[in-house]
Amino acid sequence: MDSLTQIVLGGAVAAAIAPAGHRRAALLAGAALGTLPDLDSLPIMLATDDPVVLMTVHRSFSHSLFVLPFVGWLLWWLFRRYGRGRVAEAPRRWFWAIQLALATHPLLDAFTVYGTQLWWPLPAAPTMWSSVFIIDPLYTVWLLVACVVAWFARARPLARHVLLAGLALRSAYLGGSLGAKAMVDRHAQRTLAAMGLGDAPRFSVPMPFNTLLWRVVAMTPGGFVEGEYSLVADTGPIAFRGYPSNTQALAEAAGIPAVQRLAWFNHGFMKAREREGRLELSDLRMGAEPDYSFVFEVAERDAEGRWQAIPPRQLRLPWQTRRRLGPMWHRIWEAPE
Repeated sequence: MDSLTQIVLGGAVAAAIAPAGHRRAALLAGAALGTLPDLDSLPIMLATDDPVVLMTVHRSFSHSLFVLPFVGWLLWWLFRRYGRGRVAEAPRRWFWAIQLALATHPLLDAFTVYGTQLWWPLPAAPTMWSSVFIIDPLYTVWLLVACVVAWFARARPLARHVLLAGLALRSAYLGGSLGAKAMVDRHAQRTLAAMGLGDAPRFSVPMPFNTLLWRVVAMTPGGFVEGEYSLVADTGPIAFRGYPSNTQALAEAAGIPAVQRLAWFNHGFMKAREREGRLELSDLRMGAEPDYSFVFEVAERDAEGRWQAIPPRQLRLPWQTRRRLGPMWHRIWEAPE
């Protein structure tokens, strides 16, 4: 999720657990802990300029549920021994405030489609429950309001009540997003089965800033199909559109390390295109045809026509975001004719 959401989530969690007299300190500490895992980007960028590595190593070691408990314990121990005394005054409460402020970060990230390596260093593919968009105001607003009220209410009971209410509302919203996703997936399964694609690998993801309009993608032997479903306006089958992908080139280049790494990271949901003798791979999970956030050049043909690895390069292709937002909003409320 976006940084603001992680900051207010960490702050709300820590402030709800810490003693009332420590509430402002807990808000600040939780905000810092809530954004700490995303600082992994700094050492990764210092270590490499490979865009495939930058994408696929992010949300790994710093988001691991095997690593963060030890980081939390170390921070708790240091503050208990060398801090100003708040942690020493209430060690049990601060232990859980620190642990949960850290742990909720990767768990929330796992609700997005990008994927989070919760079990690093195990080789399991990233977890992507993909039930919320990376920026969702209806998720964030409850936590933001709760943190603001708690900051001014300080030790008064109102602060804790508002924090607990904000956390409950955000949890209910996440639960509702999973229910919405299940409904969309049922419609998608029925439609795809009627098309002969009932067993095709697929994913669903909410469109930007909402959980009412969803995008569904399913892989086919020659490419993929893409469709949208509105929980408000749609009742019938999903209208899927087919798009090609150079699956032959992708299969030929399957042994190239960057191709292998991307296929593992995006669960195979990628589009291949050969352009001017170079292989371009687009992550189908983030964006919509033909605009994607992550497109990489990873290989080129040699004189004999075989694919050879090249230093990966991320392509900065023009986006049509502003043009898409208006039709997307209209699509939420109106079914296609």
